[in-house]
Amino acid sequence: MNRKNFLRTAAFGGLLPVTRLNIHSTPTLLKTTPVVISTWNFGVEANRAAWEILQEGGSALDAVEAGVRVPEADPSNQSVGYGGFPDREGHVTLDASIMKGDGRCGSVAFLQQIKHPVSVARKVMEESPHIMLVGEGALRFALDQGFEREELLTDNSRKAWQEWMKESEYKLMPNIENHDTIGMLAVDAEGNLAGACSTSGLAFKMHGRVGDSPLIGSALFVDNEAGAATATGHGEEIIRVAGCHLVVELMRQGYRPQEACREAVRRIIKHNPGRTDLQAGFLALSREGEIGAYALQDGFSFAVRDQEGEKLQDSVYEL
Repeated sequence: MNRKNFLRTAAFGGLLPVTRLNIHSTPTLLKTTPVVISTWNFGVEANRAAWEILQEGGSALDAVEAGVRVPEADPSNQSVGYGGFPDREGHVTLDASIMKGDGRCGSVAFLQQIKHPVSVARKVMEESPHIMLVGEGALRFALDQGFEREELLTDNSRKAWQEWMKESEYKLMPNIENHDTIGMLAVDAEGNLAGACSTSGLAFKMHGRVGDSPLIGSALFVDNEAGAATATGHGEEIIRVAGCHLVVELMRQGYRPQEACREAVRRIIKHNPGRTDLQAGFLALSREGEIGAYALQDGFSFAVRDQEGEKLQDSVYEL
């Protein structure tokens, strides 16, 4: 059989192996239809800000930063940015990360008094030789970059903290008030992927606790060759499995976005047999705009915005 006939036979017979990209090569970017997706019901409004940029031909990076800034500035959202629930000592501490499809990334953790940690994370990526800054160092860097100190603890969040202090009982609560991390992924018209993630973390956590949101590979990972993923839920369990890096690497191996998210959830379940007090949800996006979402249990929603409009969907789940 000559080579031409062999290739024809193999293609129709499903015999050709999956092509693997050379990790040292630069992927050829293809024109595509922009898409932005984000976690939870507040992702709908966040997506609108991102879509304004994408529909004008703007970059995925600019879009995800603009989108995440929306819930960061919303005092009614008590799990992200301004108005977030404090730790058990009454301090609002913020974590955020941002990443491009070429591997460039930045993050901040345990940041206080700055309303938009996602923008500080971008400055870390673009204006420093580092990837991650934390605590007082992150605050000093933010101030040097022109950000202003602001009081982030609102009256409503202070009252909730004071009520919690009466018993000081710490519990893991899945889907508390349907609020959690804002994670956002986008692909722009040039085929570039980007993602961002921001949170005030678990309500009434120990002072100094850092979750998965600022950890590249845990709550966020983006690679133009393979895809992008973000996560929400109980950060400690997402960290244990390097959740979003796992999702993207599975996509690199040929898993579709939904399948890759499901596998990450099942890894978490394997580490926590019989537990029902946990929640973890993953979102994934391919360069072609294919979307995947999967959660450990019911209650995780995600928002989508593309040329067909906007919608809020409930994720499929395992338990």
